Amino acid sequence: MSNRLFQGVIQQMKETIDKTFGVMDESQNIIACSDLDRIGEQLQINAPMTGEVFSANGFTFKPIDSARGKEYTVFVEGDDVISSKYAGVLAVAFANIKFYYDEKYDRANFVKNIILDNILPGDINLKARELYFNTDVSRTVILVRTLEQNDVMLYDILQNLFPDKNKDFIISINETDIAIVKETSIGVESKDIESLASTIADTISGELFVHIVIGIGTTVDTLKGLARSFKDAQVALEVGKVFDTEKTIISYDNLGIARLIYQLPTTLCDTFLKEVFKRGSIDSLDHETLFTIQRFFENNLNVSETSRKLFVHRNTLVYRLEKIKKITGLDLREFDHAIVFKIALMVNKYLKTTPVKY
Repeated sequence: MSNRLFQGVIQQMKETIDKTFGVMDESQNIIACSDLDRIGEQLQINAPMTGEVFSANGFTFKPIDSARGKEYTVFVEGDDVISSKYAGVLAVAFANIKFYYDEKYDRANFVKNIILDNILPGDINLKARELYFNTDVSRTVILVRTLEQNDVMLYDILQNLFPDKNKDFIISINETDIAIVKETSIGVESKDIESLASTIADTISGELFVHIVIGIGTTVDTLKGLARSFKDAQVALEVGKVFDTEKTIISYDNLGIARLIYQLPTTLCDTFLKEVFKRGSIDSLDHETLFTIQRFFENNLNVSETSRKLFVHRNTLVYRLEKIKKITGLDLREFDHAIVFKIALMVNKYLKTTPVKY
């Protein structure tokens, strides 16, 4: 990639500099040059690469300083003062161009390979040192998913929201998903990340008018842990698609029992439902009854408060609860029965989106 990067700049400069010039690699092979016919040639020089400008064989040379050392060297035709100045200026220009290119692409690709598990764990720290990547910070993966094909504007908006390319990384995963690898301060709480996610959602909906959902992974303090944080964000979205369809932001830390149910085999879930509803199927409960149950749970099993919220007489609600007990054998006024019923409702919802596999 550096070859094309250098050649592109040289093509723009060749009309200004009236000498043949270019870049060679550590093996002294010309990889980019104002004279295209010379690309691939080898310049045999025996002078030591000290970092200073030097002349040999009718050319002036200046090593390019980069974060990885002196991998490349600028050469300019001639050994006069003008050639020396050209070499010095070109070396500075190429060094800066390569630095910003490496920072933008190499680091982003490095982070992408980590979260997608495309890099061996033992290579992560080596690559991090090579890229001068800060490993002593906490990070959280925030996964933004559009419910239609990814708009290129979405990536640009996220880039503008997180302009510090040294700390935060915007990674395009596929046509619908974009991952934000956010550097977080020590002691950051889930509510702070959720507040940030809310800002992201408001900005996107305000500028693009597209429907998105956001999954928040766990906060990790190692680069290796980013893969887990990314998977957690994916799980948050998948679980939310089943149990929290009305939510735009789903945090892995707040999934609770839904996460456990989602990870259970469907055959086990089906057996559980059959054991709980021995007297009658959960599908025998009508919409009004299920709505009553939902409100009863929302009001912490309080009969008086639930009847007030439903605008029904207390005795009417008691009658409905007795009806549920008769059908299912579970008295929702008893805490243990209520827990079992709540879990059964969630398991039933899960099975409706995931076929039973025997």
